[in-house]
Formats: sequence, C-alpha cells, structure tokens
Amino acid sequence: MYKRLILISLFFFCFTPPKLVKTKVSDGITVSIPADLTAMTPEDIIQRYPSVRAPLAAFTNGNRTADFSVNTSATQWPDENIELAQKFFKSGITNLYDRVDFIDQGVHTVNKKKFIFFEFESRVNGNRMKEGEQSAIFRYTYIQYLVEKDKALVFSFNCPRDQRSEWQPIVRSMMKSVKVK
Repeated sequence: MYKRLILISLFFFCFTPPKLVKTKVSDGITVSIPADLTAMTPEDIIQRYPSVRAPLAAFTNGNRTADFSVNTSATQWPDENIELAQKFFKSGITNLYDRVDFIDQGVHTVNKKKFIFFEFESRVNGNRMKEGEQSAIFRYTYIQYLVEKDKALVFSFNCPRDQRSEWQPIVRSMMKSVKVK
C-alpha cells in the first residue's frame, strides 16, 4: 500500500504540466504558452502556413510536432453574428479533412469576450498512388475564433493525435488565457 502511494505521488510530481508564460502576440493580444514553445522561423511559417497572409504569430515545440498560431481570418464579418459564424467555421473545418470527430465545440467567454471554439481529431487520407504519402495523417486540433466587426481572430493549436493526452490540458489552459483589447 505504501509503495503504491509513493508511485502515485511520483507520477503526479513528475508529470506536472509546464508553466505557461504570458506572451505578447501582437498589439493588444496576449496568450500564455508553455516556455518550450518558440517562435517559428520565417522558413517554418512559409512551409506550414502557405498563404498570402502570414500569421500574426506562430510557435512550435522543440521537435516541431506541435504548433500554435494566431491569425486574422480572411472572412470579413459585417457584424458580430456568432451563431452564423459558428456554422460557417464548422463547415470550413469539416471540408478541410476527410474525417472530423468533434470532442467539444460551442461558444465560451474568455476574459469578457465570446469565442467560438472547436476541439477535434481529424484524419487526412493518404494517397495510395504516391510513394511516401500512403499513410493517413491523424491530428488533434483546438481552434477558437473571436468574431468582431469587420474581422475574426483565429487561435489554433494542433499536434499528432497520439500526443493529445499530453497537450489537451495545456491547450485548454492556453486558450482560456487569451486576452484581446
């Protein structure tokens, strides 16, 4: 019994989640992220976010498997219609992947602002005709949107699905730490 109690105590002390560090993303936007996430290089951003619009900020872990980014949506919103935006963003997510299994979704308030959020696992099927691209890719993603007049901010985290149990509590804390002025 005593040995079991020691093992349980060691487990909890050895696997404490990393301390989150408040980080300025851009003017008026801060989020707390793990200290071991570092800013992506311009080359990483070009490779991972091939778009005309670069993210406001992008971070990755040491082995470059987990990414967190903040961006502005290309969609212009005439008002703050959260219900319509939620349907629009959900449709966009389901169209990006071959399969999406939602873990959680909805609208929550973070620091007095309403965010649309989606937490899900995704699958992109491999291409059987191309060597090296035959296996399916499974990811865990947590994405949240702040819809404001004329813009939407997008906060996105993703990692391999098998790292979900490690990252999920950390990411939920990160997303609840977002502050937008």
